Amino acid sequence: MAYFAGAGLTGTLLPGSLWTALQESEEPKVTTAMLAQAEALSGLQFSEEERQMMVEDLNDTLADYQRLRQVELPNSVPPALHFDPRLPGMRFDQSRRPLRQSTGTARPMPSDREEIAFWPVTDLGRLIRRGEITSLQLTQLYLERLKRFDAKLQCVITLTEELALRQARRADEELSRGVDRGPLHGIPWGAKDLLATKGYPTTWGAMPFKDQVIDEDATVVRRLEEAGAVLVAKLTLGALAWGDVWYGGTTKNPWNLEQGSSGSSAGPAAATAAGLVGFAIGSETWGSIVSPATRCGVTGLRPTFGRISRHGAMALSWSMDKLGPMARSVEDCALVLDAVMGPDGQDPMASDLPFNWDASADLGTVRVGYLKSDFESGRGSEAMKANDQKTLQVLRELGIDLVPMELPDFPVGALSFILNTEAAAAFDSLTRSNRDDLMVRQERRAWPNAFRGSRFVPAVEYIQANRARTLLMGLMDEALSDLDVYVSPSFSGNLLLTNLTGHPGIALPNGFTEEGSPTSITFCSRLYAEDKLCLIAKAYQDATDHHLKHPELA
Repeated sequence: MAYFAGAGLTGTLLPGSLWTALQESEEPKVTTAMLAQAEALSGLQFSEEERQMMVEDLNDTLADYQRLRQVELPNSVPPALHFDPRLPGMRFDQSRRPLRQSTGTARPMPSDREEIAFWPVTDLGRLIRRGEITSLQLTQLYLERLKRFDAKLQCVITLTEELALRQARRADEELSRGVDRGPLHGIPWGAKDLLATKGYPTTWGAMPFKDQVIDEDATVVRRLEEAGAVLVAKLTLGALAWGDVWYGGTTKNPWNLEQGSSGSSAGPAAATAAGLVGFAIGSETWGSIVSPATRCGVTGLRPTFGRISRHGAMALSWSMDKLGPMARSVEDCALVLDAVMGPDGQDPMASDLPFNWDASADLGTVRVGYLKSDFESGRGSEAMKANDQKTLQVLRELGIDLVPMELPDFPVGALSFILNTEAAAAFDSLTRSNRDDLMVRQERRAWPNAFRGSRFVPAVEYIQANRARTLLMGLMDEALSDLDVYVSPSFSGNLLLTNLTGHPGIALPNGFTEEGSPTSITFCSRLYAEDKLCLIAKAYQDATDHHLKHPELA
């Protein structure tokens, strides 16, 4: 089964006889002198005799590269190597229990309806079910705000107005007949524009793909429609999921319009913070949910690797990409996760383990740790350090016994080239065609340069790095052997580590700087323990009011 519909082999191989003739008529493309220079890239040194023995085989391999390049490989085709964060011997809860969201107190409709644009999904759902607002009215409110504020924020690539109005009318009609699809029924949302949506462009935020239309819905898009949610916009991402710069400009931070919203889930974070959508779907490979969630003061959940199918999503790193919700509360994220998770028969790395969200579960059953050294050393500004310390104080006041812990002592940073190497493969044709020159950002720390440089990573070193990654996964499992959840400064070494090992994390507001910019704290957990992760994070959020504040946009 193809990972993506229509992802078959459509290219044509050149005839073998032609390649034989070319090899017979041309001088070898690789010489021993080239090998002597290239050895430095591998950190090795061979003798002249050894080079002479290698050169003919390397020219044969070079010819194989050329033959394989005649095979069309769409971005949707994964390698025949599947990453799984679960190691042999790991055990996970297999029982499935019904979703139990919080009851909450019904908030009355405010005199100014604009205020509800910043309400969490849980409150919006109650308004709809009480008949105080319809899905169509709520959708029209968000569409109007998207149109009004996008010029300032540059967070929208495509409005899906026609689709949204049709879905909203259906949601209202179904409720009138007593058909309720669940907590997201009638709630408007936005999709990071790396998710395929039938009938609309899916641009990946990059100039070379600005006119791309993928004629199907991503699994996440389809499942949210089945849950009754209303798609109002395709939102910006830094081009090919890096940063906040896309082909239309820089997505802005609603709290400070002189500042970008960070990325790569730039649009989902900005739109959620500015009250332009009820929630959004972002993605993370290395900080692309955590960073913009922090910058824009929203709650972002990066689930366990494989928890959500990526079918229909742009591939950047097959072993690290994860989709996740960005919303105004922890429970909103939990409700969205429940609606979109699970295998679909399309993403071979999607897993089938339960997520049993129970908002009323006992906090005392969750074992919680904290990264002692990271909190003591602190990261970022003095305000960030102070807010992190206040977070620990709030958790202790909730009666949570915080157990000091440390991350594995391991050269995690040395594994980061795994991401760039996979990304270079995902966009190999872009590099070889020189269409990477169309990308807006042309600098050292941007994809065109990273793709080019990754062509020189030896295959052996990539595989060795992934073997080391297996050791890291085992060490991380040992570090969490007596814990369920732990709390970490958002931008500690924990960020790359957990993206490599596949562990889930949730970033949420924990205060503001003196300049009025949001700061965040991150909770992480054992693999597939998002129920416990969200329970602790929600308890902290309920005890504070940082997430209730929102930017003022004139």
